[in-house]
Amino acid sequence: MDFFSLVHAHPALELSCVLILGLLVGSFLNVVIYRLPKMMEREWKQQCNELSSQNGDVASLPPISEPEEPFNLMVPGSRCPSCGHKIKPWENIPMVSYLILGGKCSACKATISARYPTIELVTGLLSVAVIFYTGANWNGLAALIFTWSLIALTMIDFDTYLLPDDITLPLLWLGLIANSFNAFTDLPSALWGAVAGYLSLWSVYKLFKLLTGKEGMGYGDFKLLAALGAWMGWQMLPQIILLSSLVGAVIGISLIVVRGRDKNIPIPFGPYLAIAGWIAFVWGDTINHAYLKLFVSY
Repeated sequence: MDFFSLVHAHPALELSCVLILGLLVGSFLNVVIYRLPKMMEREWKQQCNELSSQNGDVASLPPISEPEEPFNLMVPGSRCPSCGHKIKPWENIPMVSYLILGGKCSACKATISARYPTIELVTGLLSVAVIFYTGANWNGLAALIFTWSLIALTMIDFDTYLLPDDITLPLLWLGLIANSFNAFTDLPSALWGAVAGYLSLWSVYKLFKLLTGKEGMGYGDFKLLAALGAWMGWQMLPQIILLSSLVGAVIGISLIVVRGRDKNIPIPFGPYLAIAGWIAFVWGDTINHAYLKLFVSY
């Protein structure tokens, strides 16, 4: 019996392997969450400089400086933000290294944010939940990618109020491709889910701007809901929107009460959509059946 057959034959071992995989991916997601917005900022600055140069607006260009060092998801290697200490491989083991180091840099003893192991742990646990729900198959692999993408989008939007196209658009297309094989719904439902998801929030955005002259949300929110519609079909969109409102109310009130967040500071809508979308993806049918059963009983 080969390794994969052995793992598949023992559910506990299978889920343990998924947990380890999730922890490793969570470590990589920490890099994506931190670096992708900075990579986007660098790209925007480069594009602005190129446009200014093409228009002959030399005076507005910044002084010539040394070329910036490569900065992407692979290089440079991870470093301590306080002292610049290069993180060794054995200092970068998900969860384990944080606990061994006592949550501090091995060089300068500066405190390492608990957010890093938290994201690793959450990614591991959600990965286990997804595979427990879908099974260890091709649908399960697609569901893992869906889950990991939503985790990255949630944290990036919470930090920067951005939902990068580099994640939302591939997520949308992957949902349509997966459902062309009827993975989670049929293709027509997925296609119209993407269309309805985008247009519903776009319509709210336009109406709000017409009435108030302000922008209530960004285009990234439209694309994210379109992606969720592509994965689950148009039938799930009402539930996702209702759940996102509930999640937003709970988290928003918690931030105000527990952390003393100023209620006048805007809170991004993307994290609520992502959390609601994941809940609907895993437990949407159960929620619908429970609601219908309750409704019928009355």
